[in-house]
Amino acid sequence: MLTYDRRVGGERERCRYVRLPEMHRSRDLRRLTMRSVIAAAIVTAVALAASHDSGDFRLNMPDKLEWKDGPPSLPDGAKIAVLEGDPSQEGPFVFRVKVPDGYRIPVHTHPKTERVTVISGTFNIGMGDKFDQGKTRQMPAGTYGYWESGMKHFVWIKGETVVQFHGMGPWTIQYVNPDDDPRNQKK
Repeated sequence: MLTYDRRVGGERERCRYVRLPEMHRSRDLRRLTMRSVIAAAIVTAVALAASHDSGDFRLNMPDKLEWKDGPPSLPDGAKIAVLEGDPSQEGPFVFRVKVPDGYRIPVHTHPKTERVTVISGTFNIGMGDKFDQGKTRQMPAGTYGYWESGMKHFVWIKGETVVQFHGMGPWTIQYVNPDDDPRNQKK
C-alpha cells in the first residue's frame, strides 16, 4: 500500500492507495478495451438491424438499375438511381448519379457531410467560391471522398461518369450564386 499527501481546503490530508502491478493494470485495461469494443459492436448491430425491416434483403445489380431524370436541383443531363432509402427524407440513403462527359455542377454547398464513391469515369472536384477547372482534384473510378457540410465546392466530369452518394437524408444542394441554381432558371 502506498501513501501520499494532498491538500484539501488548506489542510494536509494523508491518502492511501493500492498500486496494481504493471502486468495486472495492462491486462485490466485490455479487458476493459475489449469489453468496450464488443459493447459498441453490439449496439451498432442492433441499430442497423432496427433501421431495416426484418428479413429485408435486396441486391442492386448494375444492369438492373432504374435510371430516372435527375432531380431539378441538378443541371440537365443527370440521371439518378435510388438504391436505398429516400434522399429527400430523414434517414439513411444511397443513390447513384450518371452524368455525361463535360457535365458541370457550379459552386454549391450541402447542409450535411457529402460522401461520394466514383463507380466509373472521372469526377473532378474543386473547393472554393469560384469555379476554376484548373484547381480541381481528380477522383478516378474506385475513389472515395467526403467533405464536411458547408464546404463550397464544384464539379466537372471527364467521360460518362457514375458516382454513388450515401449518407443521412435529407440530401439537398444550395448554389452559392442563385443564378446557377437550375430551379431558378426559366425554361
